[in-house]
Amino acid sequence: MNCYEITVTGRVQGVGYRYFTIQRARDLGLTGCVKNQPDGSVLIIAQADEDVINTFIDYLKIGPARSRVSQISKVKLNTLSEFDNFSIKY
Repeated sequence: MNCYEITVTGRVQGVGYRYFTIQRARDLGLTGCVKNQPDGSVLIIAQADEDVINTFIDYLKIGPARSRVSQISKVKLNTLSEFDNFSIKY
């Protein structure tokens, strides 16, 4: 299992992006969290096998109907976090 920090930029706040992210993550069996950032981006910490993370990112590129994703960055973290599920962090 790997842990990644994923940052999504574009029109991703106020359009249901975090809820979309939670649903896709739960469908794929990921653990982690999603959070809006002050700069208008969305930060995601996701833990899963590499192929599952790549499928997750494919969904993130699409996003919910009113979103418009301009960029996604993925950074592998050296340690795993203690997550039991996937949730929104405020």
